[in-house]
Amino acid sequence: MDVKINDSWKPYLQAEFEKPYFKNLVCFIKSDYQNHTCYPPGSLIFSAFNHCSFNDIKVVIIGQDPYHGANQANGLCFSVTDGVPHPPSLINIFKEIEKDIQVPYPKSGNLERWADQGVLLLNATLTVRAGQAGSHQNKGWETFTDAVIKTISDNKEHVVFLLWGGYAKKKSRLIDGNKHHILTSGHPSPLSANRGYWFGNKHFSKTNSLLEQDGFQPISW
Repeated sequence: MDVKINDSWKPYLQAEFEKPYFKNLVCFIKSDYQNHTCYPPGSLIFSAFNHCSFNDIKVVIIGQDPYHGANQANGLCFSVTDGVPHPPSLINIFKEIEKDIQVPYPKSGNLERWADQGVLLLNATLTVRAGQAGSHQNKGWETFTDAVIKTISDNKEHVVFLLWGGYAKKKSRLIDGNKHHILTSGHPSPLSANRGYWFGNKHFSKTNSLLEQDGFQPISW
């Protein structure tokens, strides 16, 4: 697995790539991709970084694990490849956008269009074995993605972090709330959303208000 990542990230992450844990992670990933079906495809593992350069980050959304079904994961959290049915969490995200800012429910669940505007769609774990949720957790990805979050916090200002659900909320310890905006809510999964913890959070209009307040272009959700 070559680390093919947008050049803008390299000054900030090169030290991570050299660390023993990351080298061990690469060995594990190479072996698992050779011996099992894994997602996303190898060329898309770093899609979140390649669609959103370090300089362009305005918003960070943190997910947990890639989708583990065929053709779903494309390297961006919550996003699916064009033409793939929308998973339940993504359906609820689009429903909230529809209610919050009156953007019609889209045909495509591919969120590259967000990433290209400066939304880093970061899963805590960047790979998974087919049909086995969480199978690549605790192999080193979380160490890497925690370093990514802290690096953004340390080296940027006025980034809007959207932390959905208990797992993502724990990442707030890595973020300097004095120089960034942190919005939290329940997770968009049906379990949480249907109990009233997701719908009505208005995170999409709130994010755009904060961006405009700080002099940035709002996101076209």
